[in-house]
Amino acid sequence: MAASLNKVFLIGNLTRDPELRYVPSGTAVASFDIAINRVYNTQSGEKKEETSFVRVVVWARRAEVCAEYLAKGSPVLVEGRLRSRSWEAQDGQKRSTIEVVANNVQFLRGSSFRQKGALSQATGTQQAPNNTPKEDMESIDLDSGAPKKNEPEEEIPF
Repeated sequence: MAASLNKVFLIGNLTRDPELRYVPSGTAVASFDIAINRVYNTQSGEKKEETSFVRVVVWARRAEVCAEYLAKGSPVLVEGRLRSRSWEAQDGQKRSTIEVVANNVQFLRGSSFRQKGALSQATGTQQAPNNTPKEDMESIDLDSGAPKKNEPEEEIPF
């Protein structure tokens, strides 16, 4: 039997402010949607753009930090796994969705941060996945809410 892998990396912009709530046990959960743009050329050479909208769910301290620092329009890099779930709506219809449960949310620099002063440390000069220099990216430790320290990154072997 083949092993399975459920891992996603997405870069996009929030379509609305994060929604923070707490489950009965007291654990924080935040959800937000991101818009991911793709530009491509058709066979006839025409340039087209498509946008995908993806729901992201973040738990615990990460949820609280996302709700505090992110706002509509904020650019983020999300790392996580896909989860599908279904439920019965109030009208009796069965509904289902696929969403990303985030393990990590990297805040990318943007004018829409709620508290820019708390996010003041840049992270070097290597290229980010979207070809944005990392010096234009902000990084925050989502467990503590503090800016991450500059740490040397190992080279990726590909």
